[in-house]
Amino acid sequence: MKENYNIQQLHFLVVDDNKHMSMLIKNLLHALGSRMVAEANDAADAFAELTHFPADIIITDYHMQPLDGLDFVRLVRTGSDSPNPFVPIIMLSARSEEVDRVRGLETGADDYVVKPYSVIELMARVRAQLRRARPAAAGLRLEYEDIVLDSETHRVTRGSKPLKLGPTEFRLLTTFMEKPGRVWSREQLLDRVWGRDIYVDTRTVDVHIGRLRKALCQHGGNDPLRTVRGAGYALG
Repeated sequence: MKENYNIQQLHFLVVDDNKHMSMLIKNLLHALGSRMVAEANDAADAFAELTHFPADIIITDYHMQPLDGLDFVRLVRTGSDSPNPFVPIIMLSARSEEVDRVRGLETGADDYVVKPYSVIELMARVRAQLRRARPAAAGLRLEYEDIVLDSETHRVTRGSKPLKLGPTEFRLLTTFMEKPGRVWSREQLLDRVWGRDIYVDTRTVDVHIGRLRKALCQHGGNDPLRTVRGAGYALG
């Protein structure tokens, strides 16, 4: 598959209080061809780093002190002074329970990788996030009722009021708005939004649909997404 990005021009931020793991990930990114990798040992330093380092993707550990990975993701996504609330985030964790994976995704991570992971899997997930962060529909403006999506500026409004959406929710909404009324199964959404090259549990779709619904109704209004029992989801 032809990539729609040049990894040598991309900026990676690696956040981990374990210097050995941080260096390992940095070396892997260098092996892929990246030359711009910043490191941070805790969430506070990582958030400060974002003010002058234009990260294209963040890889963060879950378990850190004093602020953990969830706190960091929350700061990036919803902090009033966040310099890049839409940056793709991959969370790494030794916590493999479903409740932990769901918590990571609901907080704002775009992917959740359980340790121990293989180098091949991690790099596949990094590539997948990079591809999706640059949608083929760049420059497209979509409208549905009072919702307007501009993929060039990555802005979504409803009733002229701006909505805060993470990158995965933005890609989901783009998919729905391209074909209003169409029922998408979870498997189809996984292929369209996450890609076929990595395994993602279908529960992940439900989590991000829930986040999208919350975002679309943050200023009021009816939920435009429809759940079709036994089939999937649709817009309208």
